[in-house]
Amino acid sequence: MKSAIVVGAGIWGASLALRLADEGWRVTLVEQYAPGHVRQASAGETRLLRCAHGSDDWYPRLAWQARDAWRRLEERTGQDLYVESGLMWFARDHDGWETRSARVLESLDIPHEMLDPDEAARRLPGLRADDLAYALWEPKAGLLRARRATQVTARLAGDVGVRLVRARAVPYARTTGVVADGEVLTADRVVWACGAWLPWLFPHEAGHVKVTRQDTYHFGVPRDWTTPPLPAFCDYDLAAYGHGDLDGMGMKITSDAEGEPYDPETGGRRVLRHTEEQARSYLARRFPSLVGAPVMFSQVCQYALTDDSEWIIAEVEDGVWLLGGDSGHGFKHAPALAGLVAEILDGRREPEARFGLHERQAAKGLRTSGGATS
Repeated sequence: MKSAIVVGAGIWGASLALRLADEGWRVTLVEQYAPGHVRQASAGETRLLRCAHGSDDWYPRLAWQARDAWRRLEERTGQDLYVESGLMWFARDHDGWETRSARVLESLDIPHEMLDPDEAARRLPGLRADDLAYALWEPKAGLLRARRATQVTARLAGDVGVRLVRARAVPYARTTGVVADGEVLTADRVVWACGAWLPWLFPHEAGHVKVTRQDTYHFGVPRDWTTPPLPAFCDYDLAAYGHGDLDGMGMKITSDAEGEPYDPETGGRRVLRHTEEQARSYLARRFPSLVGAPVMFSQVCQYALTDDSEWIIAEVEDGVWLLGGDSGHGFKHAPALAGLVAEILDGRREPEARFGLHERQAAKGLRTSGGATS
């Protein structure tokens, strides 16, 4: 029986452990805290599932596959993990990032629609759309209950035989093993899917990965804005995204501009005053009726960013793999990505060169970080 150790029980690590176990591997999943703990990037209450990624077609394909995989996981566990609220992109230019995205969605036969500003405002109450050329509508996009999904996936992995070890892990002499709180564990393959800890454990290979803090706010909304869930939204040029009320948490507003450097181990978990001011400034621009709304919930999230927003899927030693650099757009892909990585570990597929440990050139276009040229 083939064996694997996966370090990190965030959504990438837990999904990979589950997939490998389903395929007959003997799997050990090592996590220093607990799946869904607040230091994980996967521990945010919600994440968006969308397919638009500018002119790139690789990520939309995987996101569309992941949507089906999330549905299968819901059926398997009986848990409500994905809310298909739809999502709209606010386009300020008829020939910008959103239009390039629409062309790719069309080529992949992924449902989408161009909405005029008045129709966008009708579907999303309170939206100020007078500076928009149109809105790109993804009807099959929506919201993932992220923390719940992470915990459910890890629990299911345990149910199918994955051994969960609660320990802090470090590499073991660059072999296919780890040292977990002093205990040496070995396997045929070791995958380090440890998120924001990756550049600390592998400073030479992944030292270029930057970890940043991203403060998230949920604002109180009128009662008639709470059911059914309003669409999610992304404002590429203004580097912001969010969604309507879900589970009583209010309207989410998050900046996708690169945040301050952040230590996931020691960094404070209180949001900063100036980031609330930024969020309220965005409300004033897009949802002016909510500019004075109370903060119902706030959270410090973190991104592990590569310069080009591409991920890392790379072998550093024989049988030792790094999986990370999710760059703020990786959560939604997890169950489909797990299948891809399982094929790589099994030798049935070669990793994409784009995910290697080569020098990365600064580029935007995959996230809602704005100012992109691609």
